[in-house]
Amino acid sequence: MNKKWECYQPDSNKVDELIKKYDLNEILARILVNKNLTEKEDIDLFMNPTRKDFHDPFLMPDMEIIVDRILKAIEGKEKIMIYGDYDADGITSITVLKSFLEERGLEVSSYIPNRLDEGYGLNKEAIKKIYDDGYRLVITVDCGISGIDEVDYANSLGIETLITDHHEPADTLPNAMAVVDAKRKDNKYPFNQLAGVGVVFKLIQAISMKLNLDEKQFLKYLDIVCIGTISDIVPLVDENRVIAKLGLKLIAQTRNIGLKALLEVIGFTNIDSTAVSFGLAPRINACGRMGDEQVALELFLSKDFAEAKKLALKLNEYNLERQTIEKKIFDEATEKIEKNEKDNTCIVVGSEGWHHGIIGIVASKVTEMYFKPSILICFEGEDGKGSGRSIPGFDLHEALMKCSKNLEKFGGHSMAVGITLKKEKFEKFKEEFEEYAKSLEIDKIVPVINVDSELSLKNVDIDSVKSLKLLEPYGEANKMPLFMFRNLKINSIRSLSDGKHLRLTLKDDNYMINAIGFNMGELAEEYLIDDKVDIVGNLDINSFNGMESIQIILKDMRKSY
Repeated sequence: MNKKWECYQPDSNKVDELIKKYDLNEILARILVNKNLTEKEDIDLFMNPTRKDFHDPFLMPDMEIIVDRILKAIEGKEKIMIYGDYDADGITSITVLKSFLEERGLEVSSYIPNRLDEGYGLNKEAIKKIYDDGYRLVITVDCGISGIDEVDYANSLGIETLITDHHEPADTLPNAMAVVDAKRKDNKYPFNQLAGVGVVFKLIQAISMKLNLDEKQFLKYLDIVCIGTISDIVPLVDENRVIAKLGLKLIAQTRNIGLKALLEVIGFTNIDSTAVSFGLAPRINACGRMGDEQVALELFLSKDFAEAKKLALKLNEYNLERQTIEKKIFDEATEKIEKNEKDNTCIVVGSEGWHHGIIGIVASKVTEMYFKPSILICFEGEDGKGSGRSIPGFDLHEALMKCSKNLEKFGGHSMAVGITLKKEKFEKFKEEFEEYAKSLEIDKIVPVINVDSELSLKNVDIDSVKSLKLLEPYGEANKMPLFMFRNLKINSIRSLSDGKHLRLTLKDDNYMINAIGFNMGELAEEYLIDDKVDIVGNLDINSFNGMESIQIILKDMRKSY
């Protein structure tokens, strides 16, 4: 698939100024200018944030109210129910708040709805059970902002609800005692992109300030807060960057027994944002996807290493099971697509027996593979549940609003949605959705690769590549830098791992560099030795037998013209 490469063109005067003023290399200076970081204060905040860089939590809406109510609960020795979500953000949110409040002497329980039976968010059956169990104070974490009817029901039972959330609110807020969400229209907090666990962190910071506790009493949870933040794919800028940067340092020396056990089971030696995104997060999420959401929470709350090790191994097993099911669904879905859907503007496929806790991941892979909006639906009897993912330039939620007459319900945002529909309405919905996508001519949308800088091999050295570590942690809104190289000659080319990956040696005059393209093995048949190519990729250091060398992790390649 042809992709459009768009390269930043930074102001060369600003680049030169940064190089001279702060003794930076040219590659790093260019990227900082791209990010509009040209003042020392902003550069220092980005490169080396400290605990002094957190915003005042009391600027959040209703923070005073929720803190005062919790302090009253502490004084009165009330028991509290924390109502959370089954994903990594929700699990870490419960872990942090429960642990912190128990240290303040409170009796705290938690409720996580089952993903497969109850779905996301507050539900009345759960609230009734919480009431029957004798709880009269509920704090939501990573959910609750959309629970208008559910909060009204809780009020009717005499339950007080305190909401902490980070999702978009509707025009009407739930009638809770407090609604702490920086996305509220009346918000004055300077950053509204925190994860759910980030909002919880601000809550325990605020309580600590009111109680005049040492900063360590809330800062010690940054390892768990960091995991939830990176896992939820929120933008790693501003306060999220402070959380991630400080939290990653704490993970390496964590005192959380469950986290220690999980790190040991995974076997990662380098703890960075990639280790969280591809090592920790999938395992924490796997238990919720498989309908056993309590395992990850028990792990992080465990006080016994032997028990924690068993729970960590269980998470690993769930993740392996998830991977097996995911591959099966992906293979079945792509077979259907290749047979009937390949020429369609968008992809809508369904099947009996697909696991609805996993189809969202598969929809992401399908969308990435075909660069088309995709919706995958699993049928159980006459009912269908689905997940959809979109491409930049196509608002999937708006599309469902236009095609809602054949749906039972739907929710989500521009890039990801969940839907339910009757099996008998599937074909009608599919036709309507395809017609709508066609009317917007989304087949003309070309995927864009945003390139940070164009380089030549002679300008790249090991020290410059190592300096890029100052830009970590990478994540949403702070992607690993991409570089473009033009007119390189292929010196050697071959596929690896039974044709799956690509290995290249590239040459520019007397300069040589190795490159590897994961899942790009088919290109070995399209290019020959001595072909001239342009490439886009990340710069990396490869260590082997005590020797370090620069390599390029390929993202795209085309013939030079």
